[in-house]
Amino acid sequence: MTGTGEWSGMQRAGRTVVGVSGSLGSLAALHRAVDEAARTDTEVLAVLAWLPQGGERAYRLAPCPPLLTAWTQAAAARLSEALDDAFGGASSGVRLSAQVVRGESGPALVRVADRPGDVLAVGAGSGSRLRRGLRSSVTAYCVKHAACPVLVVPQPMLQRELEALHRRNLWHLRTAVFPGH
Repeated sequence: MTGTGEWSGMQRAGRTVVGVSGSLGSLAALHRAVDEAARTDTEVLAVLAWLPQGGERAYRLAPCPPLLTAWTQAAAARLSEALDDAFGGASSGVRLSAQVVRGESGPALVRVADRPGDVLAVGAGSGSRLRRGLRSSVTAYCVKHAACPVLVVPQPMLQRELEALHRRNLWHLRTAVFPGH
C-alpha cells in the first residue's frame, strides 16, 4: 500500500517493519507505524540498515573484525538513540522490537519485510534534486521491490520548512558571494 491508505482497525497477521535512520522523516514513519500497529494489534520492527565505512567492497579488500564489531555497535547505538528521540524514553504503547541489519537500506528493508501480512513503512525522504542525484531513493526501491504493501509516510512539516529555509539561505549566500549571478 502506498500513500496514506488505512487498515481501519482491521486485524491482520504480520508486522509493521519500519526503516529508522534517525532522520525526521524516518521518525515520522516510525510514529505512523506505531499508530498502524496499535490499530491492528501487530508488532513494530524498527530496522536500521548500515554499511561498513567505505562500503562492502572496501571492507572485503581490507577486513578488520574489530572495526566491524565497532561499526555494528555504533549502528545499534544509533538505532537506540533514534527510538529514544522518537518516544522520549516512554513506551511506544505497542510491541516494539529493533534490529540492525548490515546492507544497503532499500534491499535490507525489503529482505526483512518478508513474512505474510507484513507491511513496510518508510519515510518519503527529501524531494531535493541534489539528494536524488547523489543516491538512489530508498523509498522508490522499497515500493518497486517489496513483496508486501509499502506505507510511504510524507515528510513532516518541520523537515519541509527546514529544507526551504536551507535553500533560501544558500540562495542569499550565493547572491552575496557572486553578486549579479
